[in-house]
Amino acid sequence: MSNGNENAPDIANVSRRKFLKGLTATGALVIAARWTPASLAQDAEGPDDKTKYGADAMSHGWVDNPDVFISIAPDNTVTLINHRGEMGQGIRTSVVMVLADELGADWQRVRVEQAIANEEKYGNQNTDGSRSMRHWFDPLRRAGAAARTMLEQAAAKQWGVPVTECRTGVHQVIHVPTKRTLSFGELATAAAAQPVPDRKSLKLKSPDEWRYIMRKPQDFPKANNLQPLAVDGMDILTGKAQFAADVSWDNMLYAVIARPPSYGAAVKSFDDKKALAVPGVVKVVELPTATQPSGYEPMGGVAVLAESTWAAIQGRKALTIEWDNGPAGANATYDSVAFRELLEERAKKTGKIESQKGDITAARKTAAQSLSVNYYAPHMAQAPMEPMAAIVRIDGDKAEVWTSVQNPQVARDGVAKRLQLKPENVTVQCGLMGGGFGRKAKPDYVFEAADLSKAMDGKPVRVQWTREDDLHNGFFHAAALEHMEGYLDDNKRVVGWLHRSLAPSISSLFAPNAEYQSAAEMGMGIRNIPFDIPALQIENGEAEGHIRIGWFRSVYNVPHAFAIQSFVAELAHMAGKDHRDFLLELLGPNRQIDPGKEGIFNYGEDPARYPIDTARYRAVIERATKEAGWGRKMPPNRGLGLAVHNSFVSYCAIVMDVEVTEGGDVIVHRADVAFDCGPQINPDRVAAQMEGSCVMGTGIALMTQITAKDGRIQQDNFHQYLVPRMNEAPREIRVHAVNNDLDIPIGGVGEPGLPPVAPALCNAIFAATGKRIRSLPVADQLKS
Repeated sequence: MSNGNENAPDIANVSRRKFLKGLTATGALVIAARWTPASLAQDAEGPDDKTKYGADAMSHGWVDNPDVFISIAPDNTVTLINHRGEMGQGIRTSVVMVLADELGADWQRVRVEQAIANEEKYGNQNTDGSRSMRHWFDPLRRAGAAARTMLEQAAAKQWGVPVTECRTGVHQVIHVPTKRTLSFGELATAAAAQPVPDRKSLKLKSPDEWRYIMRKPQDFPKANNLQPLAVDGMDILTGKAQFAADVSWDNMLYAVIARPPSYGAAVKSFDDKKALAVPGVVKVVELPTATQPSGYEPMGGVAVLAESTWAAIQGRKALTIEWDNGPAGANATYDSVAFRELLEERAKKTGKIESQKGDITAARKTAAQSLSVNYYAPHMAQAPMEPMAAIVRIDGDKAEVWTSVQNPQVARDGVAKRLQLKPENVTVQCGLMGGGFGRKAKPDYVFEAADLSKAMDGKPVRVQWTREDDLHNGFFHAAALEHMEGYLDDNKRVVGWLHRSLAPSISSLFAPNAEYQSAAEMGMGIRNIPFDIPALQIENGEAEGHIRIGWFRSVYNVPHAFAIQSFVAELAHMAGKDHRDFLLELLGPNRQIDPGKEGIFNYGEDPARYPIDTARYRAVIERATKEAGWGRKMPPNRGLGLAVHNSFVSYCAIVMDVEVTEGGDVIVHRADVAFDCGPQINPDRVAAQMEGSCVMGTGIALMTQITAKDGRIQQDNFHQYLVPRMNEAPREIRVHAVNNDLDIPIGGVGEPGLPPVAPALCNAIFAATGKRIRSLPVADQLKS
């Protein structure tokens, strides 16, 4: 194998066209696209009414065409297409597991090829929302089953036997009565001549026939000497994997950009004489400032193009730029501390009432005990380890892009529009992403490369962002102020609950005067609260955006869960009750809440298939607390903290075991994560996502924040924008699967593990010290 490990599937970073051309010349089974997207749309079995959910509702929907995803060569090599973005979540491995298992392929004879941007062919490619596997498990299985059926039909014809006597084994078809076999490679040409079977006729494998699906790598069949490696694992470990910053084209120029210091600022004037004098600098180009709201448009500024990244960076340092910050009171005056104070004042007034049950005024008047507090979560940056990079070159009426991006279709269509090309004439090659967390769903950096290639008459230009660029000019997680009120009766039961949420909306990136959270944003933990409380009122407070607000892993679930789960712990303490028991009491009897009837955002999924299920809440709470030994006597300055949250149609409860030293340092000894996403298609990657969530959530709780002064972000690099180092991460993370059941629809995995981490950790701090944390990050709040 080219990666140096005989047990790891090979990764082919070659063009689809080149690969198919080579196989055609050798007579391979190249299941070339014979189904059109239009015919697929006509055959799709969506809901009976016009409302579409899940993959059906996504742009370009889904494709289950084996011609699109599977190729077999005469030498028995099976090439499988991954059309989703790989940013460390392991989707390349998961896609291959599903396709290979249903096809019957031998893992060691599988190659993986990354699809270019082409949703008309591959179906939706937008990798966000924790939906890759929940949207694509069934279509991928059907694609594998269809190819397997074609191989069996080809074998039956060659042997002159009924197809019912033919059965696919591992990388071969067996004639059951005589035990004769034909390999996939021997059948490739004949199978290519078979018609693609109707999806309704397909017979999918039963779970007891699966060899990879729902198994950890160490449990794969030992006879095949499989190793517990992700398909990219060895290439990443040995430095062979290609990320955007690894790619170099002939005659390529390198560009860095001096972007505006605040959102909406523009270049007033600049002097590039010293920059052009830097050895290697070729040209300086002014870029237009985007109008507001800017969407995914680049911010503008002054670009320095050079023969190397180093020369471009030195040239940028030599620029003299005078900025026009806009009228007084605009974004150039934005101060995150002052903005928090403004939100705190606004939180004293009633907001827009989003939902109401019972009489909160009556509950307030008759309450035996009450609690009214605010919780705050700051801006944050996604800060993927690989900063943004993109290469574009233009050749006549065509353009080629090489980048790492979560939404390749938007990148392709955006480049086509700004270069006035047909979308089909723009090729976007998608590399591995060194992290994304929502940042690389916004391809402004790709558009910058397109503009600069055009300015250089089509010459290839690579735009490279630095860490400082990433932190100064990103799309930031919204700061949030959550006002909570709770009212208890004489029996210490919660009879009234008010949640007033104030946070800038992502809508502010796309629409003017977007001063309230959208229905979807309010549906992330607030509108879908499952508590059985007589009087419950949800309010949406005013909060405008003064920096670019964008998606961040788990989005508004992070501040909402922090507030709700911290507040439950505070109410339990006030009531003198055990936190776990109090939380279970709040859930009330087991029941299913219909998001459709309640008008609750449900991540685009069918509310009939994905109700809000309090029994699943209860199950993860009970499992996490059982595994953590809830109620056991803890050493001094050490405590257990609990939190639970439902997001991306999955359920996650976490218990944190935390120690606070005499000097105020926090040690996270252990995290017990109970996670219910229904069936875990790739359990190894599910566990990895929960582990990653615990590490990232620990940073959110203890140290991570973005602040702004005079419109400028104050953090420059990781010495100021703090993320957990190894010694600060949880020392042990244990992940416990709950309801790992095929009867339950698949939920999301990449994001739902994050929201409960910060409140669980902060609740543990209270258990250890008696100090209540209501403002993130903890930072020096525990220092004496």
